[in-house]
Amino acid sequence: MSEQLNRIGFYSNSVQNPLQQELAQKLGAACGLEDYALFLCNSGAEANENALKLASFHTGKSRVIAFKKAFHGRTSAAVAATDNPKIQAGVNKGLEVAFVPLNDLAAVEAEIAKGDVCAVIVEGIQGIAGIHVAEDAFLQGLDRLCRSSEVVLILDEIQSGYGRSGHFFAFEPSGIQPHIVTTAKGMGNGFPIGGVLISPEFKAEHGMLGTTFGGNYLACAAALGVLEVMEQQKLVENARALGRVLMDELKQLDGIREVRGRGLMIGLAFDAPVAPLRKALVDQYHIFTGVSSTNVIRLLPPLTLTEDMARYFINSLKALLKTP
Repeated sequence: MSEQLNRIGFYSNSVQNPLQQELAQKLGAACGLEDYALFLCNSGAEANENALKLASFHTGKSRVIAFKKAFHGRTSAAVAATDNPKIQAGVNKGLEVAFVPLNDLAAVEAEIAKGDVCAVIVEGIQGIAGIHVAEDAFLQGLDRLCRSSEVVLILDEIQSGYGRSGHFFAFEPSGIQPHIVTTAKGMGNGFPIGGVLISPEFKAEHGMLGTTFGGNYLACAAALGVLEVMEQQKLVENARALGRVLMDELKQLDGIREVRGRGLMIGLAFDAPVAPLRKALVDQYHIFTGVSSTNVIRLLPPLTLTEDMARYFINSLKALLKTP
Protein backbone atom coordinates (compact mmCIF):
# COMPACT_ATOMS: atom_id res chain seq x y z
CA MET A 1 0.00 0.00 0.00
CA SER A 2 2.90 2.38 0.75
CA GLU A 3 4.35 1.71 -2.69
CA GLN A 4 0.95 2.29 -4.30
CA LEU A 5 0.38 5.53 -2.38
CA ASN A 6 3.65 6.89 -3.78
CA ARG A 7 2.29 6.26 -7.30
CA ILE A 8 -1.41 7.19 -7.00
CA GLY A 9 -3.81 6.76 -4.10
CA PHE A 10 -7.14 7.64 -5.66
CA TYR A 11 -8.74 8.61 -8.94
CA SER A 12 -12.29 8.57 -10.27
CA ASN A 13 -13.85 5.29 -11.39
CA SER A 14 -14.64 7.01 -14.68
CA VAL A 15 -11.07 6.08 -15.61
CA GLN A 16 -10.19 2.38 -15.73
CA ASN A 17 -8.04 1.19 -12.83
CA PRO A 18 -5.94 -1.81 -13.95
CA LEU A 19 -5.55 -3.02 -10.35
CA GLN A 20 -9.29 -3.78 -10.30
CA GLN A 21 -8.88 -6.16 -13.24
CA GLU A 22 -5.86 -7.82 -11.63
CA LEU A 23 -7.75 -8.26 -8.36
CA ALA A 24 -10.79 -9.71 -10.13
CA GLN A 25 -8.65 -12.27 -11.95
CA LYS A 26 -6.69 -13.33 -8.85
CA LEU A 27 -9.78 -13.52 -6.64
CA GLY A 28 -11.60 -15.59 -9.25
CA ALA A 29 -8.67 -17.99 -9.44
CA ALA A 30 -8.40 -18.24 -5.64
CA CYS A 31 -12.08 -19.08 -5.10
CA GLY A 32 -12.77 -21.02 -8.30
CA LEU A 33 -15.33 -18.54 -9.67
CA GLU A 34 -13.27 -17.31 -12.62
CA ASP A 35 -16.30 -16.64 -14.83
CA TYR A 36 -18.02 -14.38 -12.26
CA ALA A 37 -17.92 -10.59 -12.52
CA LEU A 38 -16.64 -8.53 -9.56
CA PHE A 39 -18.18 -5.30 -8.33
CA LEU A 40 -15.98 -3.56 -5.78
CA CYS A 41 -17.30 -1.43 -2.91
CA ASN A 42 -16.21 -0.41 0.58
CA SER A 43 -17.85 -2.67 3.17
CA GLY A 44 -19.86 -5.80 3.81
CA ALA A 45 -23.10 -3.91 4.31
CA GLU A 46 -22.58 -2.14 0.99
CA ALA A 47 -21.84 -5.46 -0.71
CA ASN A 48 -25.10 -6.96 0.58
CA GLU A 49 -27.00 -3.79 -0.30
CA ASN A 50 -25.85 -4.04 -3.92
CA ALA A 51 -26.48 -7.80 -4.04
CA LEU A 52 -30.10 -7.35 -2.94
CA LYS A 53 -30.55 -4.48 -5.37
CA LEU A 54 -29.15 -6.60 -8.20
CA ALA A 55 -31.50 -9.47 -7.33
CA SER A 56 -34.49 -7.14 -7.45
CA PHE A 57 -33.37 -5.71 -10.80
CA HIS A 58 -32.91 -9.24 -12.16
CA THR A 59 -36.26 -10.67 -11.06
CA GLY A 60 -38.48 -7.59 -11.00
CA LYS A 61 -39.64 -8.64 -7.52
CA SER A 62 -38.88 -7.18 -4.09
CA ARG A 63 -39.55 -9.57 -1.18
CA VAL A 64 -36.55 -11.23 0.49
CA ILE A 65 -36.12 -14.43 2.49
CA ALA A 66 -33.50 -14.30 5.24
CA PHE A 67 -32.87 -16.49 8.27
CA LYS A 68 -33.54 -16.18 11.97
CA LYS A 69 -30.59 -14.66 13.87
CA ALA A 70 -29.08 -13.45 10.57
CA PHE A 71 -26.78 -10.45 10.41
CA HIS A 72 -26.16 -8.77 7.04
CA GLY A 73 -25.15 -5.20 7.90
CA ARG A 74 -26.43 -1.87 9.17
CA THR A 75 -27.54 -0.04 6.02
CA SER A 76 -31.01 0.15 4.48
CA ALA A 77 -31.84 -3.23 2.88
CA ALA A 78 -29.00 -5.06 4.64
CA VAL A 79 -30.28 -4.17 8.10
CA ALA A 80 -33.85 -4.97 7.08
CA ALA A 81 -32.59 -8.49 6.30
CA THR A 82 -30.88 -8.65 9.72
CA ASP A 83 -32.94 -10.40 12.40
CA ASN A 84 -32.52 -7.73 15.09
CA PRO A 85 -35.29 -5.11 15.34
CA LYS A 86 -33.22 -3.12 17.87
CA ILE A 87 -30.86 -1.90 15.15
CA GLN A 88 -33.56 -1.17 12.57
CA ALA A 89 -34.82 2.41 12.31
CA GLY A 90 -38.20 3.18 10.83
CA VAL A 91 -36.65 4.07 7.47
CA ASN A 92 -35.11 0.58 7.28
CA LYS A 93 -38.40 -1.26 7.57
CA GLY A 94 -39.76 -0.69 4.07
CA LEU A 95 -38.23 -3.86 2.66
CA GLU A 96 -40.47 -6.88 3.21
CA VAL A 97 -38.41 -9.74 4.65
CA ALA A 98 -39.53 -13.19 5.80
CA PHE A 99 -37.27 -14.72 8.46
CA VAL A 100 -37.28 -18.53 8.51
CA PRO A 101 -35.21 -21.05 10.52
CA LEU A 102 -31.74 -21.85 9.19
CA ASN A 103 -31.48 -25.29 7.54
CA ASP A 104 -35.28 -25.53 7.14
CA LEU A 105 -35.81 -26.01 3.40
CA ALA A 106 -39.56 -26.56 3.72
CA ALA A 107 -39.98 -23.14 5.33
CA VAL A 108 -38.07 -21.51 2.45
CA GLU A 109 -40.15 -23.39 -0.11
CA ALA A 110 -43.40 -22.23 1.51
CA GLU A 111 -42.32 -18.58 1.26
CA ILE A 112 -41.07 -18.89 -2.33
CA ALA A 113 -44.39 -20.47 -3.33
CA LYS A 114 -46.07 -17.09 -2.70
CA GLY A 115 -44.46 -15.90 -5.95
CA ASP A 116 -43.10 -12.51 -4.91
CA VAL A 117 -39.56 -13.39 -3.70
CA CYS A 118 -36.57 -11.83 -5.44
CA ALA A 119 -33.79 -13.29 -3.28
CA VAL A 120 -32.77 -15.67 -0.55
CA ILE A 121 -29.79 -14.34 1.42
CA VAL A 122 -27.91 -16.68 3.73
CA GLU A 123 -24.61 -16.62 5.59
CA GLY A 124 -22.26 -19.51 4.82
CA ILE A 125 -21.83 -19.68 8.59
CA GLN A 126 -23.90 -17.43 10.82
CA GLY A 127 -21.36 -15.46 12.86
CA ILE A 128 -23.13 -12.95 15.11
CA ALA A 129 -25.76 -15.61 15.87
CA GLY A 130 -23.14 -17.79 17.54
CA ILE A 131 -21.54 -19.86 14.73
CA HIS A 132 -24.33 -21.84 13.10
CA VAL A 133 -23.32 -23.64 9.90
CA ALA A 134 -25.58 -23.70 6.84
CA GLU A 135 -25.55 -27.45 6.20
CA ASP A 136 -24.29 -28.71 2.85
CA ALA A 137 -27.51 -30.59 2.07
CA PHE A 138 -29.53 -27.49 2.93
CA LEU A 139 -27.45 -25.28 0.60
CA GLN A 140 -27.80 -27.86 -2.17
CA GLY A 141 -31.56 -27.91 -1.71
CA LEU A 142 -31.65 -24.13 -1.54
CA ASP A 143 -29.73 -23.90 -4.81
CA ARG A 144 -32.13 -26.28 -6.59
CA LEU A 145 -35.17 -24.51 -5.19
CA CYS A 146 -33.96 -21.03 -6.13
CA ARG A 147 -33.01 -22.05 -9.65
CA SER A 148 -36.30 -23.82 -10.32
CA SER A 149 -38.24 -20.81 -8.96
CA GLU A 150 -36.10 -18.08 -10.62
CA VAL A 151 -35.12 -16.67 -7.23
CA VAL A 152 -31.62 -15.26 -6.71
CA LEU A 153 -29.47 -17.09 -4.14
CA ILE A 154 -27.07 -14.74 -2.31
CA LEU A 155 -24.32 -16.23 -0.15
CA ASP A 156 -23.13 -13.73 2.45
CA GLU A 157 -19.49 -14.74 3.01
CA ILE A 158 -18.46 -11.49 4.66
CA GLN A 159 -17.43 -13.11 7.93
CA SER A 160 -17.18 -16.76 6.86
CA GLY A 161 -15.24 -16.12 3.64
CA TYR A 162 -11.61 -15.55 2.70
CA GLY A 163 -10.35 -18.79 4.24
CA ARG A 164 -12.02 -18.39 7.63
CA SER A 165 -13.92 -21.70 7.34
CA GLY A 166 -10.96 -23.73 6.06
CA HIS A 167 -12.23 -23.20 2.52
CA PHE A 168 -11.99 -19.96 0.56
CA PHE A 169 -15.77 -19.62 0.93
CA ALA A 170 -17.78 -21.58 3.48
CA PHE A 171 -20.31 -22.80 0.90
CA GLU A 172 -17.64 -24.66 -1.11
CA PRO A 173 -18.10 -28.11 0.51
CA SER A 174 -21.72 -28.09 -0.73
CA GLY A 175 -20.54 -27.95 -4.35
CA ILE A 176 -23.03 -25.23 -5.35
CA GLN A 177 -22.38 -22.04 -7.31
CA PRO A 178 -24.60 -19.27 -5.88
CA HIS A 179 -25.94 -16.52 -8.12
CA ILE A 180 -24.17 -13.89 -6.00
CA VAL A 181 -21.45 -14.05 -3.32
CA THR A 182 -20.64 -11.09 -1.07
CA THR A 183 -17.32 -10.57 0.68
CA ALA A 184 -15.49 -7.97 2.80
CA LYS A 185 -13.79 -8.14 6.26
CA GLY A 186 -10.71 -10.32 5.53
CA MET A 187 -10.55 -9.05 1.96
CA GLY A 188 -8.34 -6.07 2.84
CA ASN A 189 -6.86 -7.21 6.18
CA GLY A 190 -8.17 -4.08 7.89
CA PHE A 191 -8.39 -1.73 4.92
CA PRO A 192 -12.02 -0.98 3.91
CA ILE A 193 -13.02 -2.98 0.86
CA GLY A 194 -15.96 -5.15 -0.13
CA GLY A 195 -16.90 -7.14 -3.17
CA VAL A 196 -19.89 -8.65 -4.95
CA LEU A 197 -19.16 -11.72 -7.10
CA ILE A 198 -21.84 -11.97 -9.75
CA SER A 199 -22.73 -15.03 -11.83
CA PRO A 200 -22.48 -14.73 -15.64
CA GLU A 201 -26.24 -15.38 -15.67
CA PHE A 202 -26.65 -11.67 -14.90
CA LYS A 203 -26.46 -9.10 -17.65
CA ALA A 204 -24.50 -5.98 -16.71
CA GLU A 205 -26.07 -2.67 -17.69
CA HIS A 206 -24.33 0.69 -17.53
CA GLY A 207 -25.28 2.61 -14.40
CA MET A 208 -27.04 -0.29 -12.64
CA LEU A 209 -24.43 -0.32 -9.85
CA GLY A 210 -22.02 2.47 -9.01
CA THR A 211 -19.53 3.65 -6.41
CA THR A 212 -17.25 6.62 -5.76
CA PHE A 213 -14.56 4.99 -3.63
CA GLY A 214 -15.08 1.28 -4.34
CA GLY A 215 -12.07 -0.43 -5.89
CA ASN A 216 -9.75 2.52 -5.31
CA TYR A 217 -6.02 2.01 -5.82
CA LEU A 218 -5.13 1.57 -2.15
CA ALA A 219 -7.98 -0.87 -1.53
CA CYS A 220 -6.96 -2.97 -4.52
CA ALA A 221 -3.32 -2.93 -3.41
CA ALA A 222 -4.36 -4.16 0.04
CA ALA A 223 -6.59 -6.89 -1.40
CA LEU A 224 -3.88 -8.08 -3.79
CA GLY A 225 -1.41 -8.21 -0.90
CA VAL A 226 -3.86 -10.33 1.12
CA LEU A 227 -4.30 -12.86 -1.69
CA GLU A 228 -0.53 -13.05 -2.15
CA VAL A 229 0.11 -13.77 1.54
CA MET A 230 -2.77 -16.26 1.73
CA GLU A 231 -1.30 -18.23 -1.15
CA GLN A 232 2.33 -18.05 -0.02
CA GLN A 233 1.60 -19.01 3.59
CA LYS A 234 -1.19 -21.49 2.69
CA LEU A 235 -3.53 -19.83 5.16
CA VAL A 236 -6.71 -21.54 3.94
CA GLU A 237 -5.09 -24.93 4.47
CA ASN A 238 -3.80 -23.76 7.87
CA ALA A 239 -7.30 -22.73 8.95
CA ARG A 240 -8.67 -26.11 7.90
CA ALA A 241 -5.96 -28.12 9.67
CA LEU A 242 -5.91 -26.15 12.92
CA GLY A 243 -9.70 -25.93 12.93
CA ARG A 244 -9.84 -29.72 13.07
CA VAL A 245 -7.31 -29.78 15.93
CA LEU A 246 -9.23 -27.18 17.93
CA MET A 247 -12.67 -28.69 17.41
CA ASP A 248 -11.55 -32.27 18.09
CA GLU A 249 -9.87 -31.32 21.36
CA LEU A 250 -12.50 -28.82 22.51
CA LYS A 251 -15.16 -31.51 22.14
CA GLN A 252 -13.28 -33.55 24.76
CA LEU A 253 -13.44 -30.82 27.42
CA ASP A 254 -15.97 -31.10 30.23
CA GLY A 255 -18.12 -28.04 30.75
CA ILE A 256 -18.72 -27.16 27.09
CA ARG A 257 -22.25 -28.06 26.02
CA GLU A 258 -21.63 -27.83 22.25
CA VAL A 259 -18.77 -27.13 19.84
CA ARG A 260 -19.82 -26.02 16.37
CA GLY A 261 -18.29 -24.40 13.30
CA ARG A 262 -15.70 -25.01 10.60
CA GLY A 263 -12.07 -24.05 10.23
CA LEU A 264 -11.12 -21.12 12.44
CA MET A 265 -14.74 -20.04 12.96
CA ILE A 266 -15.84 -21.88 16.08
CA GLY A 267 -18.62 -21.44 18.63
CA LEU A 268 -18.49 -22.84 22.17
CA ALA A 269 -21.90 -23.07 23.83
CA PHE A 270 -22.09 -23.22 27.64
CA ASP A 271 -24.96 -23.73 30.08
CA ALA A 272 -24.09 -20.54 31.99
CA PRO A 273 -23.07 -16.97 31.08
CA VAL A 274 -19.54 -16.85 29.67
CA ALA A 275 -18.56 -13.33 30.81
CA PRO A 276 -16.51 -14.57 33.83
CA LEU A 277 -14.73 -17.15 31.70
CA ARG A 278 -13.89 -14.60 28.99
CA LYS A 279 -12.56 -12.19 31.62
CA ALA A 280 -10.37 -14.90 33.13
CA LEU A 281 -8.99 -15.78 29.69
CA VAL A 282 -7.98 -12.15 29.17
CA ASP A 283 -6.72 -11.43 32.67
CA GLN A 284 -4.80 -14.65 33.29
CA TYR A 285 -3.76 -15.78 29.79
CA HIS A 286 -4.06 -12.67 27.61
CA ILE A 287 -6.48 -14.43 25.26
CA PHE A 288 -9.29 -12.31 23.84
CA THR A 289 -12.43 -14.11 22.60
CA GLY A 290 -15.70 -13.06 21.03
CA VAL A 291 -19.20 -13.63 22.35
CA SER A 292 -22.73 -14.26 21.14
CA SER A 293 -25.69 -13.67 23.39
CA THR A 294 -24.62 -14.54 26.95
CA ASN A 295 -23.70 -18.22 26.73
CA VAL A 296 -21.59 -18.60 23.58
CA ILE A 297 -17.88 -17.86 23.09
CA ARG A 298 -16.92 -17.15 19.47
CA LEU A 299 -13.42 -18.08 18.31
CA LEU A 300 -12.19 -16.11 15.28
CA PRO A 301 -8.38 -16.25 15.59
CA PRO A 302 -6.03 -14.94 12.89
CA LEU A 303 -5.60 -17.30 9.95
CA THR A 304 -1.87 -17.17 10.79
CA LEU A 305 -2.59 -19.05 14.03
CA THR A 306 0.11 -21.61 14.82
CA GLU A 307 -0.34 -25.02 16.41
CA ASP A 308 1.51 -23.79 19.52
CA MET A 309 -0.97 -20.93 19.87
CA ALA A 310 -3.90 -23.32 19.43
CA ARG A 311 -2.47 -25.63 22.12
CA TYR A 312 -1.95 -22.66 24.44
CA PHE A 313 -5.61 -21.73 24.11
CA ILE A 314 -6.80 -25.31 24.68
CA ASN A 315 -4.63 -25.73 27.78
CA SER A 316 -5.65 -22.33 29.16
CA LEU A 317 -9.33 -23.05 28.71
CA LYS A 318 -8.91 -26.53 30.20
CA ALA A 319 -7.24 -25.04 33.30
CA LEU A 320 -10.05 -22.52 33.80
CA LEU A 321 -12.82 -25.09 33.32
CA LYS A 322 -11.26 -27.22 36.07
CA THR A 323 -11.13 -24.26 38.45
CA PRO A 324 -13.99 -24.48 40.97
